[in-house]
Amino acid sequence: MTEEQSSVFTASHGVMTAEVGVISGELELRTTCDDDGVLALAITYQGADEWYTLPGEDYRLHDPRDHEVVHRILVTVLARP
Repeated sequence: MTEEQSSVFTASHGVMTAEVGVISGELELRTTCDDDGVLALAITYQGADEWYTLPGEDYRLHDPRDHEVVHRILVTVLARP
């Protein structure tokens, strides 16, 4: 299993979470991908201990080697104004 965690980015328009609804501000994204390509997405406020999941399920990469690229794309999309 691989894990990618972003540096802090600003989500001025917010990011929807499954647990608490929309969160915004200085956030960090963590993605994990297992050997079968199953992808898990979690987000937190900068420096917080509690992580929230992004809505949806059954995220799967065709090739687990794409994990790092997909992580960077997600951060870019979530941080856009």
